[in-house]
Amino acid sequence: MCRNIKTLHNFSPPATAEEIKASSLQFVRKLSGFSKPSKVNEEAFECAVEKVSQVVLELLASLDTQTPPRDRAVEAAKARARSAKRFPPVVLNPVRS
Repeated sequence: MCRNIKTLHNFSPPATAEEIKASSLQFVRKLSGFSKPSKVNEEAFECAVEKVSQVVLELLASLDTQTPPRDRAVEAAKARARSAKRFPPVVLNPVRS
């Protein structure tokens, strides 16, 4: 449920509003237990997503670091390599000679 929650600080280019919103949405989903709230709870749910997004924007703007920004492409390649190692491809019908 939380696969869209990822590190957003110290990347080049910086996190986009869409990435922040997606992470905020996943966070609120996890806390509330709803993947899609009922009509009765929809307003409170959306309000929570907006407030979390605002707090994340403030947090990211206030953080300071001495390390150089990480490259998104490099980090994505590392994540794919970890995933491939953890979940190797499954061969269903090996070809026999």
